[in-house]
Amino acid sequence: MAKKKKFRVGQQISKFFLGVILMGLLFFAGVFLYSSFQNALPVLGEPGHTVGDFSFIDQDGKPITGKDVEGKIRIAEYFFTTCKGICPVMNNNLKAVQEAFKQRNDVIILTHTVDPGIDSVAALKKYAQRIHATPGKWEFLTGDKYELYKMAQQDYLLSADTSTAASDDGAFIHTQYITLVDKQNRIRGFYDATDKQSIRQLIADIKTL
Repeated sequence: MAKKKKFRVGQQISKFFLGVILMGLLFFAGVFLYSSFQNALPVLGEPGHTVGDFSFIDQDGKPITGKDVEGKIRIAEYFFTTCKGICPVMNNNLKAVQEAFKQRNDVIILTHTVDPGIDSVAALKKYAQRIHATPGKWEFLTGDKYELYKMAQQDYLLSADTSTAASDDGAFIHTQYITLVDKQNRIRGFYDATDKQSIRQLIADIKTL
């Protein structure tokens, strides 16, 4: 009888500890799922909005279309090469993004000119070389001005100016904000490229996609 009691007590203790372990696993699984849900990036824009196809020319004179960035995370920026204001700050900060993902082939920066009349292929190439942009990782794009601006406003949801108006210092009006697009062509965030903390957040967010 004593042996049976010990055996039953042993079974009860084993079941108790097994229950504790299972409860612990369920608790940590719940915490993990909750944390993942809380940290998930939102999908921005109207329901169903995705970035559409495009056709521009890069700094090497090669055409680049939506098919060339299929399955890639992209960062979309607008600038112009003669900008003396926010553009140098933006692109200097974006170097950190290029560096952070230099070993990944699924992350690309697309920098579009807002002044294609001035920003020729040669001008874009010279600029890209000056800031040490890596070809294939950081593309500088030109093309039809209307299409460039339409892409900014309707696809990337950025407020690039659609006129040829200039600000008081003679710089074309554009935005310091950049758009993060995931592999499914959905917008996942907007970031102030003049702000280093915002760029650090961009890098962290890309790692979650």
